[in-house]
Amino acid sequence: MRLSRYFLPVLKETPAEAQIVSHRLMLRAGMIRQQAAGIYSWLPLGYRVLRRIEEIVHDEQQRAGHIPMLMPTLQPADLWRESGRYDDYGEEMLRITDRHGRDLLYGPTNEEMITDIFRAHVASYKDLPLTLYHIQWKFRDEIRPRFGVMRGREFYMKDGYTFDIDKDAAVHAYNRHMVSYLRTYERMGLQAIPMRADTGPIGGDLSHEFLVLADTGESEVFYDNAIAGLTLGGRQVNYDDRDECAAIVHEWTTPYARTDETHDEAVFAEVPEARRESSRGIEVGQIFYFGTKYSEPMGAVVSNDRGERVPVHMGSHGIGVSRLVGAIIEASHDEKGIIWPEGVTPFHCGIVNLKQGDSGADTACEALYAALTARGLEPLYDDTDERAGAKFATQDLIGLPWRITVGPRGLAKGVVELTSRRSGESEELSPEAAVERLAEIYAGR
Repeated sequence: MRLSRYFLPVLKETPAEAQIVSHRLMLRAGMIRQQAAGIYSWLPLGYRVLRRIEEIVHDEQQRAGHIPMLMPTLQPADLWRESGRYDDYGEEMLRITDRHGRDLLYGPTNEEMITDIFRAHVASYKDLPLTLYHIQWKFRDEIRPRFGVMRGREFYMKDGYTFDIDKDAAVHAYNRHMVSYLRTYERMGLQAIPMRADTGPIGGDLSHEFLVLADTGESEVFYDNAIAGLTLGGRQVNYDDRDECAAIVHEWTTPYARTDETHDEAVFAEVPEARRESSRGIEVGQIFYFGTKYSEPMGAVVSNDRGERVPVHMGSHGIGVSRLVGAIIEASHDEKGIIWPEGVTPFHCGIVNLKQGDSGADTACEALYAALTARGLEPLYDDTDERAGAKFATQDLIGLPWRITVGPRGLAKGVVELTSRRSGESEELSPEAAVERLAEIYAGR
Protein backbone atom coordinates (compact mmCIF):
# COMPACT_ATOMS: atom_id res chain seq x y z
CA MET A 1 0.00 0.00 0.00
CA ARG A 2 1.25 3.48 -0.91
CA LEU A 3 0.69 6.00 1.86
CA SER A 4 -0.21 8.70 -0.68
CA ARG A 5 -3.26 6.58 -1.61
CA TYR A 6 -4.15 5.36 1.88
CA PHE A 7 -6.53 6.78 4.48
CA LEU A 8 -4.46 7.30 7.63
CA PRO A 9 -5.80 10.29 9.63
CA VAL A 10 -3.08 10.49 12.30
CA LEU A 11 -3.40 13.10 15.04
CA LYS A 12 -0.55 15.15 16.48
CA GLU A 13 -2.38 15.92 19.72
CA THR A 14 -3.89 13.44 22.15
CA PRO A 15 -7.71 13.72 22.42
CA ALA A 16 -8.82 14.82 25.86
CA GLU A 17 -11.27 11.92 26.32
CA ALA A 18 -8.56 9.24 26.04
CA GLN A 19 -7.58 8.01 29.52
CA ILE A 20 -5.34 5.01 28.82
CA VAL A 21 -2.45 4.37 26.46
CA SER A 22 -4.27 2.11 24.00
CA HIS A 23 -7.16 4.55 23.60
CA ARG A 24 -4.80 7.47 23.06
CA LEU A 25 -2.64 5.65 20.55
CA MET A 26 -5.53 4.13 18.62
CA LEU A 27 -7.03 7.60 18.16
CA ARG A 28 -3.71 9.24 17.34
CA ALA A 29 -2.73 6.48 14.88
CA GLY A 30 -6.00 6.86 12.99
CA MET A 31 -7.23 3.37 13.89
CA ILE A 32 -10.68 4.23 15.27
CA ARG A 33 -13.16 7.07 15.53
CA GLN A 34 -15.82 7.32 18.23
CA GLN A 35 -19.37 7.55 16.87
CA ALA A 36 -21.17 7.45 20.22
CA ALA A 37 -20.23 6.55 23.79
CA GLY A 38 -18.54 3.14 23.63
CA ILE A 39 -19.22 2.71 19.88
CA TYR A 40 -16.43 3.07 17.31
CA SER A 41 -15.84 3.01 13.60
CA TRP A 42 -12.77 0.96 12.71
CA LEU A 43 -10.73 2.99 10.25
CA PRO A 44 -8.51 1.20 7.69
CA LEU A 45 -5.41 0.72 9.88
CA GLY A 46 -7.41 -0.49 12.88
CA TYR A 47 -9.54 -2.71 10.68
CA ARG A 48 -6.42 -4.42 9.31
CA VAL A 49 -5.25 -5.29 12.83
CA LEU A 50 -8.74 -6.49 13.77
CA ARG A 51 -8.72 -8.81 10.76
CA ARG A 52 -5.21 -10.12 11.55
CA ILE A 53 -6.39 -11.08 15.04
CA GLU A 54 -9.56 -12.63 13.67
CA GLU A 55 -7.55 -14.74 11.20
CA ILE A 56 -5.37 -16.13 14.01
CA VAL A 57 -8.46 -16.96 16.10
CA HIS A 58 -10.12 -18.76 13.17
CA ASP A 59 -6.91 -20.64 12.39
CA GLU A 60 -6.41 -21.93 15.93
CA GLN A 61 -10.09 -22.77 16.46
CA GLN A 62 -10.20 -24.87 13.33
CA ARG A 63 -6.84 -26.46 14.17
CA ALA A 64 -8.55 -27.70 17.36
CA GLY A 65 -11.44 -29.16 15.35
CA HIS A 66 -14.00 -26.44 15.99
CA ILE A 67 -16.54 -25.54 13.31
CA PRO A 68 -17.22 -21.90 12.27
CA MET A 69 -20.68 -20.51 11.62
CA LEU A 70 -22.45 -17.18 12.00
CA MET A 71 -25.43 -16.21 14.15
CA PRO A 72 -27.37 -12.92 13.97
CA THR A 73 -26.81 -9.93 16.22
CA LEU A 74 -30.55 -9.68 17.03
CA GLN A 75 -32.17 -12.50 18.98
CA PRO A 76 -35.79 -13.29 19.89
CA ALA A 77 -36.50 -12.57 23.54
CA ASP A 78 -38.55 -15.76 23.88
CA LEU A 79 -35.38 -17.87 23.76
CA TRP A 80 -34.01 -15.98 26.76
CA ARG A 81 -37.32 -16.27 28.61
CA GLU A 82 -37.13 -20.01 28.02
CA SER A 83 -33.72 -20.24 29.68
CA GLY A 84 -34.74 -17.89 32.48
CA ARG A 85 -32.12 -15.24 31.71
CA TYR A 86 -34.22 -12.54 30.04
CA ASP A 87 -35.13 -10.80 33.29
CA ASP A 88 -31.99 -11.87 35.17
CA TYR A 89 -29.43 -10.39 32.79
CA GLY A 90 -30.05 -6.79 33.86
CA GLU A 91 -29.87 -3.40 32.18
CA GLU A 92 -26.74 -4.23 30.17
CA MET A 93 -29.02 -6.05 27.74
CA LEU A 94 -30.37 -3.81 24.97
CA ARG A 95 -34.04 -4.78 24.57
CA ILE A 96 -35.85 -3.92 21.33
CA THR A 97 -39.45 -4.18 20.07
CA ASP A 98 -40.03 -4.49 16.34
CA ARG A 99 -42.95 -3.01 14.37
CA HIS A 100 -45.05 -6.12 15.04
CA GLY A 101 -44.61 -5.81 18.78
CA ARG A 102 -42.21 -8.76 19.05
CA ASP A 103 -39.54 -8.50 21.73
CA LEU A 104 -35.96 -8.76 20.50
CA LEU A 105 -32.57 -8.09 22.03
CA TYR A 106 -29.15 -7.17 20.70
CA GLY A 107 -27.19 -10.26 21.69
CA PRO A 108 -24.61 -9.92 24.48
CA THR A 109 -23.89 -13.68 24.13
CA ASN A 110 -25.40 -16.67 22.31
CA GLU A 111 -25.96 -19.62 24.68
CA GLU A 112 -29.72 -19.64 24.08
CA MET A 113 -29.56 -19.34 20.30
CA ILE A 114 -26.91 -22.04 19.85
CA THR A 115 -28.91 -24.36 22.13
CA ASP A 116 -31.97 -23.78 19.97
CA ILE A 117 -29.98 -24.61 16.83
CA PHE A 118 -28.56 -27.73 18.45
CA ARG A 119 -31.88 -29.12 19.67
CA ALA A 120 -33.42 -28.68 16.22
CA HIS A 121 -30.78 -30.76 14.45
CA VAL A 122 -28.97 -33.15 16.85
CA ALA A 123 -30.71 -36.11 18.44
CA SER A 124 -28.07 -38.80 19.02
CA TYR A 125 -24.84 -39.23 20.97
CA LYS A 126 -23.34 -40.40 17.67
CA ASP A 127 -23.31 -36.75 16.54
CA LEU A 128 -21.20 -35.75 19.54
CA PRO A 129 -18.83 -34.23 20.47
CA LEU A 130 -19.65 -30.99 18.66
CA THR A 131 -18.12 -27.54 18.92
CA LEU A 132 -19.60 -24.63 16.99
CA TYR A 133 -18.26 -21.10 17.12
CA HIS A 134 -18.66 -17.73 15.46
CA ILE A 135 -17.09 -14.29 15.51
CA GLN A 136 -19.74 -11.60 15.69
CA TRP A 137 -20.48 -8.09 16.94
CA LYS A 138 -22.14 -7.98 20.34
CA PHE A 139 -23.59 -5.27 22.54
CA ARG A 140 -23.68 -4.73 26.28
CA ASP A 141 -25.03 -1.41 27.47
CA GLU A 142 -22.22 -0.54 29.87
CA ILE A 143 -23.30 2.17 32.29
CA ARG A 144 -19.93 3.92 31.93
CA PRO A 145 -18.15 2.85 28.74
CA ARG A 146 -14.52 3.94 28.84
CA PHE A 147 -10.99 3.10 27.81
CA GLY A 148 -11.82 2.97 24.12
CA VAL A 149 -12.24 -0.54 22.73
CA MET A 150 -11.23 -2.02 26.07
CA ARG A 151 -14.64 -1.36 27.58
CA GLY A 152 -16.97 -0.36 24.80
CA ARG A 153 -20.65 -1.08 24.41
CA GLU A 154 -20.31 -2.68 20.97
CA PHE A 155 -17.50 -5.23 20.63
CA TYR A 156 -16.29 -7.98 18.32
CA MET A 157 -16.04 -11.38 19.93
CA LYS A 158 -15.41 -15.01 19.21
CA ASP A 159 -17.74 -17.25 21.17
CA GLY A 160 -17.79 -21.01 20.88
CA TYR A 161 -20.12 -23.63 22.32
CA THR A 162 -19.39 -27.26 23.12
CA PHE A 163 -21.90 -30.12 23.28
CA ASP A 164 -20.89 -33.43 24.87
CA ILE A 165 -22.58 -36.57 26.13
CA ASP A 166 -21.24 -36.38 29.69
CA LYS A 167 -19.07 -34.38 32.05
CA ASP A 168 -15.83 -36.20 31.24
CA ALA A 169 -16.19 -35.40 27.54
CA ALA A 170 -17.19 -31.82 28.34
CA VAL A 171 -14.13 -31.30 30.54
CA HIS A 172 -11.96 -32.50 27.66
CA ALA A 173 -13.65 -29.86 25.46
CA TYR A 174 -12.84 -27.31 28.17
CA ASN A 175 -9.19 -28.41 28.23
CA ARG A 176 -9.02 -28.36 24.44
CA HIS A 177 -10.17 -24.75 24.46
CA MET A 178 -7.64 -23.74 27.07
CA VAL A 179 -4.80 -25.18 24.98
CA SER A 180 -6.08 -23.59 21.76
CA TYR A 181 -6.38 -20.23 23.52
CA LEU A 182 -2.83 -20.43 24.82
CA ARG A 183 -1.63 -21.04 21.25
CA THR A 184 -3.78 -18.18 19.98
CA TYR A 185 -2.37 -15.60 22.37
CA GLU A 186 1.23 -16.72 21.86
CA ARG A 187 0.85 -16.21 18.12
CA MET A 188 -0.22 -12.64 18.87
CA GLY A 189 2.91 -11.99 20.90
CA LEU A 190 1.01 -12.03 24.19
CA GLN A 191 1.35 -13.96 27.39
CA ALA A 192 -2.20 -14.44 28.62
CA ILE A 193 -2.30 -16.21 31.99
CA PRO A 194 -5.27 -18.52 32.68
CA MET A 195 -6.71 -17.62 36.09
CA ARG A 196 -9.46 -19.25 38.09
CA ALA A 197 -12.48 -16.98 37.68
CA ASP A 198 -16.04 -16.34 38.76
CA THR A 199 -18.65 -17.59 36.28
CA GLY A 200 -20.97 -14.57 36.58
CA PRO A 201 -24.24 -14.56 34.59
CA ILE A 202 -23.04 -17.36 32.26
CA GLY A 203 -23.31 -19.88 35.09
CA GLY A 204 -21.59 -23.12 36.00
CA ASP A 205 -18.82 -23.88 38.46
CA LEU A 206 -15.70 -24.15 36.28
CA SER A 207 -14.20 -21.13 34.57
CA HIS A 208 -10.86 -19.55 33.74
CA GLU A 209 -10.17 -16.06 32.51
CA PHE A 210 -7.14 -15.26 30.38
CA LEU A 211 -5.44 -12.09 31.54
CA VAL A 212 -2.64 -10.01 30.08
CA LEU A 213 -0.64 -8.24 32.77
CA ALA A 214 -0.82 -4.45 32.39
CA ASP A 215 -0.91 -1.49 34.78
CA THR A 216 -4.20 -0.34 33.26
CA GLY A 217 -5.96 -3.69 33.74
CA GLU A 218 -9.41 -3.65 35.27
CA SER A 219 -8.77 -6.65 37.54
CA GLU A 220 -6.38 -7.11 40.43
CA VAL A 221 -4.59 -10.44 40.01
CA PHE A 222 -2.45 -12.63 42.24
CA TYR A 223 -0.11 -15.26 40.83
CA ASP A 224 2.92 -17.47 41.28
CA ASN A 225 5.56 -16.00 38.96
CA ALA A 226 6.54 -19.54 37.93
CA ILE A 227 3.67 -19.31 35.46
CA ALA A 228 5.31 -16.37 33.69
CA GLY A 229 7.98 -18.63 32.23
CA LEU A 230 5.60 -21.12 30.63
CA THR A 231 5.25 -21.29 26.86
CA LEU A 232 3.89 -23.72 24.30
CA GLY A 233 6.38 -22.55 21.68
CA GLY A 234 6.35 -24.80 18.65
CA ARG A 235 4.86 -27.74 20.53
CA GLN A 236 2.48 -29.79 18.37
CA VAL A 237 -0.73 -30.78 20.14
CA ASN A 238 -3.06 -33.68 19.36
CA TYR A 239 -6.39 -32.18 20.37
CA ASP A 240 -8.08 -35.59 20.30
CA ASP A 241 -5.72 -36.87 23.00
CA ARG A 242 -7.47 -36.27 26.33
CA ASP A 243 -4.39 -37.04 28.41
CA GLU A 244 -2.16 -34.70 26.41
CA CYS A 245 -4.60 -31.79 26.66
CA ALA A 246 -5.20 -32.45 30.36
CA ALA A 247 -1.45 -32.50 31.01
CA ILE A 248 -0.98 -29.09 29.38
CA VAL A 249 -3.89 -27.66 31.36
CA HIS A 250 -2.42 -29.11 34.55
CA GLU A 251 0.92 -27.49 33.72
CA TRP A 252 -0.68 -24.06 33.30
CA THR A 253 -3.18 -24.22 36.15
CA THR A 254 -1.06 -25.76 38.91
CA PRO A 255 0.80 -22.51 39.71
CA TYR A 256 -1.43 -20.17 41.71
CA ALA A 257 -3.16 -17.59 39.48
CA ARG A 258 -6.45 -15.96 40.40
CA THR A 259 -8.39 -12.77 39.96
CA ASP A 260 -9.46 -10.75 42.99
CA GLU A 261 -12.94 -12.34 42.77
CA THR A 262 -11.58 -15.83 43.51
CA HIS A 263 -8.39 -14.96 45.39
CA ASP A 264 -7.72 -17.06 48.50
CA GLU A 265 -5.10 -15.56 50.82
CA ALA A 266 -4.58 -18.82 52.69
CA VAL A 267 -3.79 -20.76 49.52
CA PHE A 268 -1.67 -17.90 48.15
CA ALA A 269 0.38 -17.90 51.34
CA GLU A 270 1.53 -21.44 50.51
CA VAL A 271 3.39 -20.09 47.45
CA PRO A 272 7.05 -19.31 48.29
CA GLU A 273 7.26 -15.62 49.13
CA ALA A 274 9.82 -14.86 46.41
CA ARG A 275 7.37 -16.13 43.78
CA ARG A 276 4.26 -14.32 45.02
CA GLU A 277 3.19 -11.51 42.68
CA SER A 278 0.26 -9.13 42.49
CA SER A 279 -0.52 -6.94 39.53
CA ARG A 280 -3.36 -5.80 37.34
CA GLY A 281 -4.63 -7.67 34.33
CA ILE A 282 -6.70 -7.16 31.18
CA GLU A 283 -9.18 -9.93 30.45
CA VAL A 284 -8.91 -11.10 26.83
CA GLY A 285 -10.89 -14.34 27.02
CA GLN A 286 -12.83 -16.70 29.26
CA ILE A 287 -13.90 -20.33 29.13
CA PHE A 288 -16.77 -21.99 30.99
CA TYR A 289 -18.14 -25.45 31.64
CA PHE A 290 -21.71 -25.20 32.87
CA GLY A 291 -23.11 -28.70 32.43
CA THR A 292 -26.84 -28.85 31.73
CA LYS A 293 -27.72 -25.27 32.79
CA TYR A 294 -29.19 -24.47 29.37
CA SER A 295 -29.84 -27.89 27.89
CA GLU A 296 -32.24 -28.98 30.65
CA PRO A 297 -34.67 -26.02 30.59
CA MET A 298 -34.46 -25.74 26.79
CA GLY A 299 -34.81 -29.45 26.01
CA ALA A 300 -31.45 -29.97 24.29
CA VAL A 301 -31.35 -33.75 24.76
CA VAL A 302 -29.90 -36.69 22.84
CA SER A 303 -30.24 -40.45 22.96
CA ASN A 304 -27.31 -42.12 24.71
CA ASP A 305 -25.87 -45.55 23.88
CA ARG A 306 -28.58 -47.16 26.05
CA GLY A 307 -31.40 -45.39 24.21
CA GLU A 308 -32.07 -42.99 27.10
CA ARG A 309 -32.83 -39.32 26.44
CA VAL A 310 -30.34 -37.21 28.38
CA PRO A 311 -29.51 -33.48 28.40
CA VAL A 312 -26.18 -32.62 26.80
CA HIS A 313 -23.32 -31.11 28.78
CA MET A 314 -22.32 -27.70 27.49
CA GLY A 315 -19.60 -25.10 27.75
CA SER A 316 -18.98 -21.67 26.25
CA HIS A 317 -15.68 -20.13 25.33
CA GLY A 318 -15.03 -16.52 24.39
CA ILE A 319 -12.17 -14.40 23.04
CA GLY A 320 -12.49 -10.61 22.90
CA VAL A 321 -11.24 -9.96 19.36
CA SER A 322 -11.70 -6.17 19.39
CA ARG A 323 -10.53 -5.92 23.01
CA LEU A 324 -7.33 -7.73 22.05
CA VAL A 325 -6.32 -4.81 19.83
CA GLY A 326 -6.26 -2.54 22.88
CA ALA A 327 -4.67 -5.19 25.11
CA ILE A 328 -1.78 -5.74 22.70
CA ILE A 329 -1.09 -2.00 22.61
CA GLU A 330 -1.21 -1.79 26.40
CA ALA A 331 1.38 -4.58 26.56
CA SER A 332 3.54 -3.34 23.66
CA HIS A 333 4.22 0.38 23.27
CA ASP A 334 6.71 3.10 24.15
CA GLU A 335 6.71 6.88 24.35
CA LYS A 336 6.77 7.15 20.55
CA GLY A 337 3.77 4.96 19.85
CA ILE A 338 2.62 1.40 19.23
CA ILE A 339 4.98 -1.57 18.78
CA TRP A 340 3.10 -4.30 16.93
CA PRO A 341 4.19 -7.93 17.31
CA GLU A 342 4.87 -9.46 13.90
CA GLY A 343 1.83 -11.76 14.14
CA VAL A 344 -0.74 -8.95 14.19
CA THR A 345 0.93 -6.00 12.49
CA PRO A 346 -1.26 -4.18 9.95
CA PHE A 347 1.65 -4.03 7.47
CA HIS A 348 4.76 -6.17 7.60
CA CYS A 349 7.12 -3.23 7.22
CA GLY A 350 7.32 0.41 6.27
CA ILE A 351 9.36 1.80 3.40
CA VAL A 352 10.50 5.39 3.95
CA ASN A 353 11.78 7.36 0.96
CA LEU A 354 14.01 10.10 2.34
CA LYS A 355 14.05 12.05 -0.93
CA GLN A 356 10.82 11.65 -2.80
CA GLY A 357 11.32 12.80 -6.39
CA ASP A 358 14.94 11.69 -6.58
CA SER A 359 15.06 9.22 -9.45
CA GLY A 360 17.48 6.85 -7.72
CA ALA A 361 15.55 6.78 -4.43
CA ASP A 362 12.20 6.47 -6.19
CA THR A 363 13.44 3.59 -8.34
CA ALA A 364 14.95 1.76 -5.36
CA CYS A 365 11.75 2.13 -3.32
CA GLU A 366 9.63 0.85 -6.19
CA ALA A 367 11.93 -2.15 -6.56
CA LEU A 368 11.76 -2.90 -2.82
CA TYR A 369 7.97 -2.57 -2.86
CA ALA A 370 7.70 -5.02 -5.78
CA ALA A 371 10.19 -7.48 -4.25
CA LEU A 372 8.47 -7.54 -0.86
CA THR A 373 5.06 -7.96 -2.45
CA ALA A 374 6.37 -10.81 -4.59
CA ARG A 375 7.47 -12.57 -1.37
CA GLY A 376 3.92 -12.37 -0.01
CA LEU A 377 4.62 -9.43 2.32
CA GLU A 378 2.56 -6.26 2.59
CA PRO A 379 4.66 -3.10 2.92
CA LEU A 380 3.38 0.42 3.61
CA TYR A 381 5.40 2.70 1.33
CA ASP A 382 5.60 6.32 2.51
CA ASP A 383 5.83 8.02 -0.86
CA THR A 384 4.60 11.38 0.43
CA ASP A 385 6.48 14.69 0.30
CA GLU A 386 6.66 15.00 4.09
CA ARG A 387 9.96 15.78 5.82
CA ALA A 388 12.03 12.79 6.96
CA GLY A 389 11.36 13.57 10.64
CA ALA A 390 7.59 13.57 10.08
CA LYS A 391 7.80 10.27 8.19
CA PHE A 392 9.78 8.63 11.00
CA ALA A 393 7.33 9.96 13.60
CA THR A 394 4.38 8.46 11.71
CA GLN A 395 6.16 5.12 11.36
CA ASP A 396 6.92 5.06 15.10
CA LEU A 397 3.37 6.05 15.99
CA ILE A 398 1.66 3.34 13.93
CA GLY A 399 4.18 0.79 15.17
CA LEU A 400 5.13 -1.37 12.19
CA PRO A 401 7.76 -3.84 13.45
CA TRP A 402 10.30 -3.08 10.71
CA ARG A 403 11.25 -0.06 8.63
CA ILE A 404 13.40 0.14 5.51
CA THR A 405 14.87 3.61 5.02
CA VAL A 406 16.02 4.54 1.52
CA GLY A 407 18.10 7.62 0.71
CA PRO A 408 20.63 8.81 -1.87
CA ARG A 409 23.60 8.51 0.53
CA GLY A 410 22.92 4.89 1.36
CA LEU A 411 22.19 4.00 -2.23
CA ALA A 412 25.54 5.46 -3.24
CA LYS A 413 27.06 2.71 -1.06
CA GLY A 414 24.57 0.12 -2.34
CA VAL A 415 22.68 -0.17 0.96
CA VAL A 416 19.39 0.65 2.69
CA GLU A 417 18.76 0.77 6.45
CA LEU A 418 16.65 -1.91 8.15
CA THR A 419 15.39 -0.80 11.59
CA SER A 420 13.61 -2.79 14.31
CA ARG A 421 10.80 -0.81 15.92
CA ARG A 422 11.08 -2.82 19.15
CA SER A 423 14.82 -2.53 19.75
CA GLY A 424 15.54 0.60 17.72
CA GLU A 425 18.61 -1.09 16.27
CA SER A 426 19.47 -0.52 12.61
CA GLU A 427 21.76 -2.22 10.15
CA GLU A 428 22.81 -1.44 6.63
CA LEU A 429 22.03 -4.11 4.06
CA SER A 430 21.74 -4.36 0.35
CA PRO A 431 18.11 -4.00 -0.79
CA GLU A 432 18.07 -7.69 -1.73
CA ALA A 433 19.40 -8.74 1.70
CA ALA A 434 16.81 -6.55 3.47
CA VAL A 435 14.01 -8.26 1.56
CA GLU A 436 15.48 -11.68 2.36
CA ARG A 437 15.79 -10.82 6.06
CA LEU A 438 12.14 -9.78 6.29
CA ALA A 439 11.02 -12.87 4.40
CA GLU A 440 12.88 -15.02 6.94
CA ILE A 441 11.35 -13.14 9.90
CA TYR A 442 7.81 -13.63 8.63
CA ALA A 443 8.22 -17.18 7.35
CA GLY A 444 5.48 -19.35 8.81
CA ARG A 445 3.61 -16.47 10.46
